[in-house]
Amino acid sequence: MTRRNEQIRAREVRVIDDQGEQLGILNRNAAIDLAKERGFDLVEVAANAEPPVCKIMDYGKFKFEQSKKKQEAKRNATVVQIKEIKVRPKTDEHDYQTKLKHIRRFLEEGDRCKVTVFFRGREIVHKDRGQVILERVVEDTRDIAKVEQAPSSEGRTLHMLLVPLPKK
Repeated sequence: MTRRNEQIRAREVRVIDDQGEQLGILNRNAAIDLAKERGFDLVEVAANAEPPVCKIMDYGKFKFEQSKKKQEAKRNATVVQIKEIKVRPKTDEHDYQTKLKHIRRFLEEGDRCKVTVFFRGREIVHKDRGQVILERVVEDTRDIAKVEQAPSSEGRTLHMLLVPLPKK
């Protein structure tokens, strides 16, 4: 196709009216005049199509409705936070139960929970104690949570990520 033919083709557009009916392929200027005659705008909806597709619509109203939909989507969106609980390998039973209660509360509220075991000094030698604690947390929360990120070691910490089970 020569350059001249491309320019001529670019002046033609497929037009859809405000009711959704196809009006066919029209000259671009004729389509603009038709839209103005009806009191609307000519909006290009598919530029990559051959020929480009344009729709006769009230563009201001269209933009307003789009912004309202976007606001509604924002309003209905739920924000999921990641809460973190830190324990030590020497954490006693009562302290463990208290932290477990917090973990359960976070998960019931729909938040993710990161459980971190941090080691100080020579405690790092006993990483197996940290693994035992994390396995116990998984076992104690099995009814309301699942492990999203398996226990992994990073420096002096051992951590995993729990997510709440979908509600029925």
